[in-house]
Amino acid sequence: MSLLTRRIALLGAVCSVSGCSAISSLNTAAKPLDTYDLRPVSGSQAGGRKSRTLLVAQPQATAALATDRIMIKPDPASITYLPDARWSDELPAVVQSLLIRSISQTGRIAYVGRSDAGPIPDKALLVRIDAFEVGILADGRFEVQVGLDLTIISDGDQRVVATRRFSQSSVVSSDDPKLIVAAFQTVLNDLLPNMSNWAIQRV
Repeated sequence: MSLLTRRIALLGAVCSVSGCSAISSLNTAAKPLDTYDLRPVSGSQAGGRKSRTLLVAQPQATAALATDRIMIKPDPASITYLPDARWSDELPAVVQSLLIRSISQTGRIAYVGRSDAGPIPDKALLVRIDAFEVGILADGRFEVQVGLDLTIISDGDQRVVATRRFSQSSVVSSDDPKLIVAAFQTVLNDLLPNMSNWAIQRV
């Protein structure tokens, strides 16, 4: 049984005692968590530079995902978080920054930035985070899952130009936070260039 699985089982046993929720919350709030960041990955730098502007909206996510904690799903109906670890910011802000930097590093668009700042855009990129979590497999291994729904709209008339879902997963044998985060990075190493190229082609 992995460390994470043992902790989940222990938490379930302890929570049968009255007042567990409040004590658990206090302990979590008082304990410092290791912080992890993810790196942008540039799309293709081939092709001409477009004199266009693209603004990336704050991604939409469920309340369970819109946090700085790393989500664990022991089963489809349960949600918990990786102990002793968190993202460098709330997940929507992390994903927004990764997309902006990955697209910008291609050098193929005149300006790309957040939707709450910058010039009037030619196009806007809307993002919905459907999955950014760790599942526990039947054999005790862990599956990192990322699923993002991207939509390009024309700023002038709010017309939907294109929409596409990007998803990928990676299996890791341990629940060590460093290995879990490395698996997320491995997934993003493939997804971010593909998402960047897709967006640039439609701006």
